[in-house]
Amino acid sequence: MANGLAQGSSCLIMLSPSQGAYQSSSQSRLVSQCPQAKSAFFTGISLQTCHRGFSSSSSCTGVHLAPLKCLAGDTSKSPKLGDDSKLPPKNKKKGPPLPNPALNDPDGLASLIKYHAKYSPSFNPAKFDPKQAYFATAQSVRDSLIHRWNKTYKHFRTTNAKAVHYLSMEFLQGRAMTNAIGNLELTNEYAQALSKLGHDLENVAEQEPDAALGNGGLGRLASCFLDSLATLNYPAWGYGLRYKYGLFHQEIDKDGQHEVVENWLEMGYPWEIPRHDICYPIKFFGKTFETYAGKKEWIAGEDIEAVAYDVPIPGYKTKNTICLRLWSTKVSPKNFDLEAFNAGEYDKAASLRNKAMRICHVLYPGDASTEGKLLRLKQQYTLCSASIQDMIARFKEWSGTKVNWNDFPSKVAIQMNDTHPTLCIPELMRILIDVEGVPCETAWDITCKTVAYTNHTVLPEALEKWPLPILKKLLPRHVEIIEKIDERFVKSLAKKLSSDELEQKVRNMRILENVELPESFKKEKLDSSQSPTKIAKTDVKLPRGKENMADLKAKNKERDEARKAAIDQGRVPKPEVLVRMANLSVIVGHKVNGVAAIHSEIVKKDVFKDFYQIWPEKFQNKTNGVTPRRWMAYCNPELSAVITKWLGSQDWVLHTELLAGLRKHVTNKDFLKEWRLAKKARKEKLAKFIKERTGYVVNSDSMFDVQIKRIHEYKRQLMNIMGVIYRYKKMKEMDPKERAAKYVPRVCIFGGKAFATYLNAKRIVKLITDVAAVVNKDPEIGDLLKVIFVPDYNVSVAEMLIPASDLSQHISTAGFEASGTSNMKFVMNGCVLIGTLDGANVEIRSDVGEENFFLFGATVDQIKAIRAERSAGKFTPWKGFEEAKEFIRSGALGDYDYAPLLESLEGDEGFGKADYFLVGKDFPAYVECHEKVDKAYRDQEKWTKMSILNVAGSSKFSSDRTIHEYAKEIWGVRPSPVP
Repeated sequence: MANGLAQGSSCLIMLSPSQGAYQSSSQSRLVSQCPQAKSAFFTGISLQTCHRGFSSSSSCTGVHLAPLKCLAGDTSKSPKLGDDSKLPPKNKKKGPPLPNPALNDPDGLASLIKYHAKYSPSFNPAKFDPKQAYFATAQSVRDSLIHRWNKTYKHFRTTNAKAVHYLSMEFLQGRAMTNAIGNLELTNEYAQALSKLGHDLENVAEQEPDAALGNGGLGRLASCFLDSLATLNYPAWGYGLRYKYGLFHQEIDKDGQHEVVENWLEMGYPWEIPRHDICYPIKFFGKTFETYAGKKEWIAGEDIEAVAYDVPIPGYKTKNTICLRLWSTKVSPKNFDLEAFNAGEYDKAASLRNKAMRICHVLYPGDASTEGKLLRLKQQYTLCSASIQDMIARFKEWSGTKVNWNDFPSKVAIQMNDTHPTLCIPELMRILIDVEGVPCETAWDITCKTVAYTNHTVLPEALEKWPLPILKKLLPRHVEIIEKIDERFVKSLAKKLSSDELEQKVRNMRILENVELPESFKKEKLDSSQSPTKIAKTDVKLPRGKENMADLKAKNKERDEARKAAIDQGRVPKPEVLVRMANLSVIVGHKVNGVAAIHSEIVKKDVFKDFYQIWPEKFQNKTNGVTPRRWMAYCNPELSAVITKWLGSQDWVLHTELLAGLRKHVTNKDFLKEWRLAKKARKEKLAKFIKERTGYVVNSDSMFDVQIKRIHEYKRQLMNIMGVIYRYKKMKEMDPKERAAKYVPRVCIFGGKAFATYLNAKRIVKLITDVAAVVNKDPEIGDLLKVIFVPDYNVSVAEMLIPASDLSQHISTAGFEASGTSNMKFVMNGCVLIGTLDGANVEIRSDVGEENFFLFGATVDQIKAIRAERSAGKFTPWKGFEEAKEFIRSGALGDYDYAPLLESLEGDEGFGKADYFLVGKDFPAYVECHEKVDKAYRDQEKWTKMSILNVAGSSKFSSDRTIHEYAKEIWGVRPSPVP
């Protein structure tokens, strides 16, 4: 009998949940057929020795699977995939032949598709329409992915290499089919296979809905990172939540934006594999107590379970395929109250089930209410707890019989994508201390060495703060741990800082906000400040503008006493005690990184200035990147073909530094012509798409000017549409000849979602659609100006818009955009940018050449002075800006009341007023910059060269480069390619 599965073979149960699978009496236990012995599969399942007739297995969760009679007649040989001649006769008679996922020729792929259409049906097998063709094709692709997946995690277990675990509330994958067959290098083969079956690959791929697992750049970045991790052969896991209804589906009508639920799971998602054997308990509420042995125990008031749904992520030009593990929530059937149900109390009977399931219903549920805050925290904790339990279970199993917890940081790296996964810090410590019995100091050391934090924002409202009472109610044990970390940190500060700055620094830096310092700390601080040397200094006359320390202390004391008295008397509300998640992440994480050079400097000099002063070694920059596979090669095949032809190979898809070779062809007339034809092909596709989605007809010979981002005041879609209004107003003042001489035909395209509760953002969407309704029907203007709002912007829409764009707007107020990733995608596709010196724009402009980027606007170091000038009443708005505002007020766009939106641009100070995002200040420079754009676009040869040079300078913005930097400088992981 052989000692294990032959290289390249696979357990039959792992081919597909619909093939060769049997369920044991317990739904949480999966029984698998295997005619062989030990092997490790994609989730770490290992099979014990098969004793001629029986086999058993255990997963990385420690779930033991029931023995099953071995079906192999001759265990000395493993059956080849798809070869049912090796199976026992009874199986051969009863079931269909197993498909062979190793097939990769068009005829073989066509047979796989037909197999799944017949034996893995999601539709009536009597027909084979595009939707059915999509599901059958997806299932055939998934067979190949699982085949690679098995090998990958078997290899990772064998080598026991350190792996990175990427925790994110969002993963915006987009459509999986095109990306998967592209990375498998089977695009042409699948196109031919579907053609043999009477279908077109592009049409079939369009049947797939986008997975509604994110909202914006955070989720798109996370998905790009997974693609690069797989492609570069790094051992990795992605962890997220499986949202049933996503954020929302955006509908646009005459009243603006409306939110309805996403239905991406309505007909099933063929790319996911439910893992009912990977299930972890999650606890909420309850209380903690100390046992007689001195251990802390947490008795929950509400128990649910997190179940894994795995999505394979294939690498490009490699056998490695990694896992995105998404958690869904449920309760045990024993929690269903049958007595209440039979009594007609149906809501009560399913109360616990409904509470559990709503956790994964919607991304970012409204949190204005206490219930909303509890639900958000439940989401974050579910992600963190299930993922940490999964990592620990795998670490213990892969460690064998002897577990050394000090080795944990050398095997596990955790990256927190923003502050949403911060609860993984107290959760890791809780499990290590309370469950595994690791000493507190050791657990602290392990946690600090394991977790790292990526900051994605400088907006104060986005640096999460949770009310302490709510967090304590939901997670009492975690609050105890957070309070201990806070106390530890405060004490450490007392040793690092001088007494005159200590109190203010502690208030700024500690985890708990609006919490009084303990009296013992104040006394200790006071004693240290009254040393003989410092007392002597109080008698020295200080320079003008400074106060003597005794006076300063007296004033602070007087201020604090006055505030306390006011609170006691009810004149001032007592400030809410908050838990600052970003501070917790910085204190515990061994590395903190920004996501663009300018953003990382703001993080160090402003957002976390005090932390940087004591821990400069913690802070790094990791400029974001995007995958060139999805965002160049697959979404823009026409331009990719031109690039491949002139560079001589497709190697640039993996080595984007080769794109610099395009520069030497920039004067070649044939090259320029082919480039323009590729661009035109995508623009014609987009024009057709716009007509289908909006009903508007646009001319593909016009300049396509695109801004696609989440709708937010700092991203300044308002400035863009006001610029369009000003342009339209000036056109109307000219005769046709003057218009044609001054302006080039332009289609201004917007896309993006406004959060349901963000009223000004929704007003901006309404304003754009109202302008479109007026401009697009004006016969005097015709094709010279069109305005389009593309509804329900998502990854698939971006894949349509970006390759067809000529100009893209990245015009955020300087200092507010952490990085941006859409700017990188546009540049990679030969689009010229107009923008401010914000986020990654700074590095893009440097790399593509200043002459190939349209720059305008105030810089970060000017913002403070501009606001001071405004506050002093010294700002005078430009006449053209006032004209645009007056046009909106005039009623020319309809009777909608835009007063609240316009009021945000007026006044000298006050919350929600005084033009905080400097739309009026930057508007004249913005209009002038667009005049330069018109002039440049008239010279098509010059514009084409600018387009080429943008692509040639885009190599830095590949997520492959970013991941290599994370791996080397933060995670300490190395590539581990499957042999």
